[in-house]
Amino acid sequence: MAMLKPISFTISSKRTGRRNPDDPSQGGLFKLVCNSYSCNKSNLPSSEASVGALRLVHEFNPKIPLEEAVTPPSSWYTDPSFLELELDRVFYRGWQAVGVTEQIKNPHDFFTGRLGSIEFVICRDGNGKLHAFHNVCRHHASLLVSGSGQRSCFVCPYHGWTYALNGVLLKATRISGLKNFAINEFGLIPLKVTTWGPFVLINLDKEIQPQQEADSKMVENEWLGSCSDILSTNGVDSSLSYVCRREYIIECNWKVFCDNYLDGGYHVPYAHKDLASGLKLESYSTTILEKASIQQCESCVEGGDDFDRLGSKALYAFIYPNFMINRYGPWMDTNLVLPLGYRKCQVIFDYFLESSLKDDEAFIERSLEESERVQMEDIALCEGVQKGLESPAYYRGRKIEVLNSLGLI
Repeated sequence: MAMLKPISFTISSKRTGRRNPDDPSQGGLFKLVCNSYSCNKSNLPSSEASVGALRLVHEFNPKIPLEEAVTPPSSWYTDPSFLELELDRVFYRGWQAVGVTEQIKNPHDFFTGRLGSIEFVICRDGNGKLHAFHNVCRHHASLLVSGSGQRSCFVCPYHGWTYALNGVLLKATRISGLKNFAINEFGLIPLKVTTWGPFVLINLDKEIQPQQEADSKMVENEWLGSCSDILSTNGVDSSLSYVCRREYIIECNWKVFCDNYLDGGYHVPYAHKDLASGLKLESYSTTILEKASIQQCESCVEGGDDFDRLGSKALYAFIYPNFMINRYGPWMDTNLVLPLGYRKCQVIFDYFLESSLKDDEAFIERSLEESERVQMEDIALCEGVQKGLESPAYYRGRKIEVLNSLGLI
């Protein structure tokens, strides 16, 4: 079994990609984004900060024609209250990718994570059943467990309260004589969890009952919509071998990273010349569906060791709101973007490879070096943009028709 070995860097990330804003089919994803930030009378914010964040949303008009359109204002990337709105309206609703099945491959496996203020733990019990819980002891709010690995039970490091991997409280220390205490009412608080392909998903929506291991078909429709067939037919599945994990801390708003990902066809010729030399940028296409943006591009070189990593074509899928799946040649890598504050994010890369190459250490090392080189180039872009967004010289920019600006059509 491939072991998860996180490697931490303070650098950025990349792949090629581009939006096509003129395509009328692209309304689905953009409509989803706009609706996520909107509010209704039954769910109005109570805090002054939340009201201010919603005012920022309402000041932006998504219906302006492309040739007149502007970018969202810099305040969306620099105002701390806007991140709070995003956590409530985007991240705490719907299905979110949080890990890979390699992390919970066997009974007793577990891993932990954090999204906004929510600490969670995902595990398989002794029978192999998948569970997810708030990673908080019910006694005195201590975090119950950290990292990843294997446990037969969870023992709180603070006062020794012990929980089974199905969430049941097994032991509460020194409670003799305690009144109005029912041990069966103090189990871990469950979360809704499931898997799709090699990915682990949870749903943090407080209005949804946490039925463990939700129906995969229902989740597929809610999380991916109609792009699930595109992913499946392009080799995004559980047949690939897991290789490794790399983690990056980037000094930018999480949306800056996502914008950079979706902007690939525009900036690649200027910022990633080595990568651009191996791609047919004129073949770049983007399809916007209701839950995803699918970018595809062909390689301009057939064969040759220098281009085995890219293969003959690549598919780059952005899954709303913060997950990216990149399938190229024999490789697949995923990028999970987690906000750590309004100007800092963590990006987790997981790498997968076709089984026939899983023991080719030289090929793997060379491919990861090439990937790393592109990500090194991107740190200056993402962190530079964040600094520019914070400058009083910038408030908003303009939308650009990418193909024309590249001189490709």
